[in-house]
Amino acid sequence: MPPDRGKNTGESEVIKIAVLVSGGGSNLQSIIDSCRSGKIDGKVELVISSKEGVYALSRAAGSGIESCVIDREGYDSDEAFSEEILRLAKEKKIDIICLAGFLKKLGKNIVKEYGGRILNIHPALLPSFGGRGMYGIRVHRKVLEAGEKESGCTVHIVEEEYDTGEIVLQRKVPVESGDTPEELARRVLKEEHRAYPEAINIIAKKLKK
Repeated sequence: MPPDRGKNTGESEVIKIAVLVSGGGSNLQSIIDSCRSGKIDGKVELVISSKEGVYALSRAAGSGIESCVIDREGYDSDEAFSEEILRLAKEKKIDIICLAGFLKKLGKNIVKEYGGRILNIHPALLPSFGGRGMYGIRVHRKVLEAGEKESGCTVHIVEEEYDTGEIVLQRKVPVESGDTPEELARRVLKEEHRAYPEAINIIAKKLKK
């Protein structure tokens, strides 16, 4: 918990969320919508993209949310890259950081500072089909190649290594006969949009205790 968390609660009980993105941002949109509807007792205060021109930035702009681009190529290390993210998170008094299709590795500095409060969503049932290089459609291809009967999504705490943190929750979907990776991806994505807000609430409740 950051040192200024108590100051946040003094002003408001609403949890402040930063979302890190690298693409279209459909999970970002589900988080924004869930905050607006009251499903999440929080507010997205900041969106950070690792790339220029991605649709997630348009989603942020359309919702009046502050956003910026931090390009990993401009930094010498994961720690230096993460230091800029950490600076902005502290400036905005962020409580929870959510990775939503964010394809860059965070340094140990931000993982330590925000221990237990950085979440990621993975499009498979961890610990299976996780690790370096396992993201997006690649995951669904591997699930089908392995002949699995079910797949799903996992929301987990981010640690220093890929996809190794404590699992907050999982949602399952069947793998249907004749599925293509794209069809399976669409089925899993629907569950991602339900799972992420639910997981954020689990962490938010812990912060408020």
